[in-house]
Amino acid sequence: MVSRSYSNLLDLASGEALSPSFGRMSRRIPRVMTVAGIMSDLEDDDASESVCSDRSSSSAQKDRIIIVANQLPIRMQRKTDHGKGWTFSWDENSLLLQLKEGLGDDEMDVIYVGCLKEEIHPSEQDEVSQILLETFKCVPTFLPPEMFTRHYHGFCKQHLWPVFHYMLPLSPDLGGRFNRSLWQAYVSVNKIFADRIMEVINPEDDFVWIHDYHLMVLPTFLRKRFNRVKLGFFLHSPFPSSEIYKTLPVREEILRALLNSDLIGFHTFDYARHFLSCCSRMLGLPYESKRGYIGIEYYGRTVSIKILPVGIHMGQLQRVLSLPETEAKVVELLSQFNGQGRTMLLGVDDMDIFKGISLKILAMEQLLLQHPEKQGKVVLVQIANPARGKGKDVKEVQEETYSAVKRINERFGNPGYEPVILIDQPLKFFERVAYYVVAECCLVTAVRDGMNLMPYEYVISRQGNENLEKLFGLDPPAAKKSMLVLSEFIGCSPSLSGAIRVNPWNIDAVADAMDTALVMSEPEKQLRHDKHYKYVSTHDVAYWARSFLTDLERACKDHARRRCWGIGFGLKFRVVALDPNFRKLAMDYIVSAYKRTTTRAILLDYDGTLMPPNAIDKKPSAKTLEILNILCRDENNMVFIVSSKTREKMDQWFSSCGKLGLAAEHGYFFRVNREEDWETFVPVMECGWKQIAEPVMQLYIETTDGSAIEYKETSMVWCYEDADPDFGSCQAKELLDHLESVLANEPVTVKSGQNTIEVKPQGVSKGLVAKRLLSLMEERGMAPDFVLCIGDDRSDEDMFEVIMNSVASPSVAPSAEVFACTVGKKPSKAKYYVDDAAEIVRLMQGLASVAEQQLQQTVLL
Repeated sequence: MVSRSYSNLLDLASGEALSPSFGRMSRRIPRVMTVAGIMSDLEDDDASESVCSDRSSSSAQKDRIIIVANQLPIRMQRKTDHGKGWTFSWDENSLLLQLKEGLGDDEMDVIYVGCLKEEIHPSEQDEVSQILLETFKCVPTFLPPEMFTRHYHGFCKQHLWPVFHYMLPLSPDLGGRFNRSLWQAYVSVNKIFADRIMEVINPEDDFVWIHDYHLMVLPTFLRKRFNRVKLGFFLHSPFPSSEIYKTLPVREEILRALLNSDLIGFHTFDYARHFLSCCSRMLGLPYESKRGYIGIEYYGRTVSIKILPVGIHMGQLQRVLSLPETEAKVVELLSQFNGQGRTMLLGVDDMDIFKGISLKILAMEQLLLQHPEKQGKVVLVQIANPARGKGKDVKEVQEETYSAVKRINERFGNPGYEPVILIDQPLKFFERVAYYVVAECCLVTAVRDGMNLMPYEYVISRQGNENLEKLFGLDPPAAKKSMLVLSEFIGCSPSLSGAIRVNPWNIDAVADAMDTALVMSEPEKQLRHDKHYKYVSTHDVAYWARSFLTDLERACKDHARRRCWGIGFGLKFRVVALDPNFRKLAMDYIVSAYKRTTTRAILLDYDGTLMPPNAIDKKPSAKTLEILNILCRDENNMVFIVSSKTREKMDQWFSSCGKLGLAAEHGYFFRVNREEDWETFVPVMECGWKQIAEPVMQLYIETTDGSAIEYKETSMVWCYEDADPDFGSCQAKELLDHLESVLANEPVTVKSGQNTIEVKPQGVSKGLVAKRLLSLMEERGMAPDFVLCIGDDRSDEDMFEVIMNSVASPSVAPSAEVFACTVGKKPSKAKYYVDDAAEIVRLMQGLASVAEQQLQQTVLL
């Protein structure tokens, strides 16, 4: 069934009513949904709707980016005449609008997709859509009121927001128990957003940038429809530690949805680290850092991780600083505070449970108790913005705040002096900036906050301008100063290294920090301010947007040359991206090649290839041994098993296969058949290095629960597959460095593998086995016209490389059929893949059947 959004695209393709603003876009964008409906997270469209995006698209004059967020950067109000119609304007305080500064109007067209702040009646939705599209390049998403409530006030605010801010639903009163119907509403809203985006997107050319936790599963819906969509996601809230995040019942669905992005952005390293830890612990996905970029390999796609705190809009703030209204308010505040010999401390926070307003007020009380001389001289002005959420928690915070302010003012206040001034009415931006200009110190005591740009605004405001300097009685250019007391738990704290960082729960420490900020010497205040100003002024919102888009372009640069397949249902959908020449090895194809060739070389890895990786009993089955014996009976075949196992184990397991070639310990030992002795590819070496390596490995076993040492004749392996994933990975990196250091002068190499660190002789690899096999056949005058090599992990890539390079060498016949094949769809030097070990056994059984038929025909002849 074709979705409504696809119908719209088909209308566009017919050339109806094209907009001059968008070229390929319809002027009239239909409503997506105007009636309530909930979509289950298991609901799935037809597989045919997952497209590979192979069709070409018309080129645009400029690049285009679609910015998607819960709310559009639009202000709106009902027209006064008869209450019909709406007036719209840009919301200049919206981050989504401000980030355009970094994209460049001459280089990038920007389209916005999101909800409006007011409910629009269904009869007005078409008209509003048309106005917003033509005037603002905004595409509104209309949600039924009940669905909006269940999505935003339900799942987002009752489940995601508390968990992301480290608040667990330990009782029904704390956040509430998980509600599956709210999750289904969340998924449905994300699906509606996807439909809206698909009405305007050119999937081959456009970039899509999704913002924040309201739309965390949206990447899956977009990736399903357009496998090569250029997709970035930025999380503006904290991301919790894995111990907290894993309490979320839909934890894997959200992680996998985010991994359908090409680039995922976070404000701080801690948030990114927690996300990477969750991917490792819950999905088994390790990450790698290469040349400063962090990436997760996810089914052939590299999902990049970006760490970059957002900045402020410098131009807007400097314009507000120059307004006459701002200067007038500054004069008023100077008279109110400085004129009476009082120093202002300032807090600006939303009235919610995570901002720590009451902790700040209690610290002010402690400051006045510990330093009585400051009574009457220091004032804390707390601007409390209206809460964005609602409910019992917000009400309790308000009551606690009002009560604390009243108690402190009654205890320490006097006529004409209130130590705490609480402003709980919305202030205009210029009024808030005026408070920044006058405040001696800015305080943020949030117990958890994604970023918080208030300290950035404060630093720029304190830099001021010439007019403001005159108001302070300073001669330009005067040295500027500012002081910050910041919670350790907010996103901006790491970037403001000159701030006094505090644990907001430690009231005494916060009070001490406030006192330190007040008594600090003027030169040090100036140095701290200069350091902060240099950072904030150069890392503004334009820099942030430009940097994110640059990394998104880099993350998507290989999209066009990749072959993509969509697999999985519902929110488990993902895309497998592979080299264009990479394809599945078909049984009929290889059997046919086997039949028409006469001399064959067959190289097979053992663990994970002939034997499933999760098998408890690693011994080959009777069926496998029979297949190998049949293939070996043909005198024109040379068959080799290559394994990391010891030669004793290989002898024991394959004792019934007299003509089978074996390579043990990754190719260090080599035997053509059972009648011949084991050979070595490299000179036999002393293993004195083991006396150095073993104590080091033993040390890491004692400190890493679940790890063990595997001893071999020529190598040693430290295994940590049963250890904690994060700790084991961390210890493995330390062990790798440690071993490389102590074994620097020994003839060995230290390699990192899948949950292993291995020390083995230099020059040993499975690639040597492939070279030896082909050279041996060449020596015997048996240049193969059929070469098959199958493996499953990184150690087998050396074999694939040798096999593929042999095509142009005299060691194989000129028209040889060469098959380098890996297990599973994943990036590889092999050209072919099979799904699993069971399919390999079936494939080998097919070759054995042909071999047996040919042997019988030879006997009859």
